[in-house]
Amino acid sequence: MKYDVVEAVVEIPFRSRNKYEIDKKTGKIRLDRVLYSAMGYPTEYGIIENTLAPDGDPLDILIIGTEPTYPGCIVPCRVVGYLTMIDNGKEDYKLISVIDCDPRYDEVQELKDVSSFTLKEIHNFFENYKTLEDIEVTVGEYHGKEEALQLIEDCRKAYLDK
Repeated sequence: MKYDVVEAVVEIPFRSRNKYEIDKKTGKIRLDRVLYSAMGYPTEYGIIENTLAPDGDPLDILIIGTEPTYPGCIVPCRVVGYLTMIDNGKEDYKLISVIDCDPRYDEVQELKDVSSFTLKEIHNFFENYKTLEDIEVTVGEYHGKEEALQLIEDCRKAYLDK
């Protein structure tokens, strides 16, 4: 396996407004809520199992692809960076990746290879997706691949240490 490829579990398909989560007790997919906003997720959205992020949940990952998958699907993802956020007062990170087995993304190896419009769309989504819920979200900066891979290792260690 390539050093920058991880397996992600999809929770939310591309363009969905349904917010699915893996139930921590049962391991089953549960509809947590429907987004209040009129926009859907700009990418597939999932988690990296056996990680613990600062918000107390597994590390989140955005998966740029061509077609939606489905909740529970395991996807090989090439990590290219991450986005920082403060969501409802909690530090939050969103890994940015592409589907590793889709030849349309063979040239995407670093964050700089991702379309600037796609990065703006992701940033805009997270700035606005909870506005109608009156939940404050502050979206920070993008960080590159090496920092993202270190973040994954830190979150894996936090999981093992808990």
